[in-house]
Amino acid sequence: MDLYPLIKPLVMRFDPECGHKFAIAALGLGCVPKPRRVAEPVLATRVFGLDFPNPVGLAAGFDKDAEVVDAMLDQGFGCIEVGSVTPRPQPGNPKPRLFRLPPDRAVINRMGFNNKGVAAMAKRLAARPKRGIVGVNLGKNKDTERAVDDYVIGARALAPYADYLAINVSSPNTPGLRALQSRAPLVEILGGVREVLAEIAKAGGRRPPLLLKIAPDLTADDLADIAAVAMGADLGVAEDETGVDGLIVTNTTWSRETLTHPNKSEQGGMSGAPLFAASTEVLRQVYRLTEGRLPLVGVGGISNGRDAYLKIRAGASLVQLYTAMVFDGPGVGAKVAAELAQCLKADGFAHVADAVGLDAGASA
Repeated sequence: MDLYPLIKPLVMRFDPECGHKFAIAALGLGCVPKPRRVAEPVLATRVFGLDFPNPVGLAAGFDKDAEVVDAMLDQGFGCIEVGSVTPRPQPGNPKPRLFRLPPDRAVINRMGFNNKGVAAMAKRLAARPKRGIVGVNLGKNKDTERAVDDYVIGARALAPYADYLAINVSSPNTPGLRALQSRAPLVEILGGVREVLAEIAKAGGRRPPLLLKIAPDLTADDLADIAAVAMGADLGVAEDETGVDGLIVTNTTWSRETLTHPNKSEQGGMSGAPLFAASTEVLRQVYRLTEGRLPLVGVGGISNGRDAYLKIRAGASLVQLYTAMVFDGPGVGAKVAAELAQCLKADGFAHVADAVGLDAGASA
């Protein structure tokens, strides 16, 4: 039974950050009912060498310190991405830093990578039984001058526990971070992390897939450069390799178009329903630029199964959501997966992978 509609009026009375802490605590204590398991063969998919029970994942930002991984897997998500995590603990930006925009079904945040650091996350992930797919989103500390050093530290510390690693150079809330999406710094960061992962593999360890998370607020030239580096340009990769194993498209946006709530004037990244069209168009462009050769994770504005289906048809092999949980509760992952299965079957698909990129040639 979904109890969230009953408690939502109470939750919405909380300051948003207090509400988030309340949700983490309730999940950690096992107080949140589990939705009915979605076991639809049409949803099962294999992406960058991993088998996902369904393609609907929880985006980074909710479980920053990997505190409720298993509780969220039990909410029906096919994958959980934890973080963003930085080498050293940091408090993030001054409060208030999280704002709801209910009539817009949107959220604005300027959290600033608040987290307990890689050592605490490694300890927590090492202690849990291995089940489900858990990705780790890596960030940099605010005061680190040479960004590649922080991403290398994160990769080295967390690769043993991550099913995949995601490099986050696209949050708008750390000064200068988005500049790292330019070609030269991107080559330096990805080159450094790839070298660490190669060392791990050479020593007999497992090399987790490497993903890159990008912003929606990019020019056509920016996207072309990112796509080229992602495919291996300037990284010295073998002819049959790519620079990364996948791209996460997209992070939050600076845009405030269509917003109506007074909180629209707050600084920070906006997520939620108003981001859907723009992020989906960037997804479509990246799919074309990479010629469908690189798995993409579609993020931004997903509220229901139809949204997820449109992301997949635009080029996503997997999708992620977060903001929809603020308005619909943690069970929304299972709901979106079930609705996605209905969309796929209604259009005659036997496997979700068969629908990937079918609309990528059309502009929104």
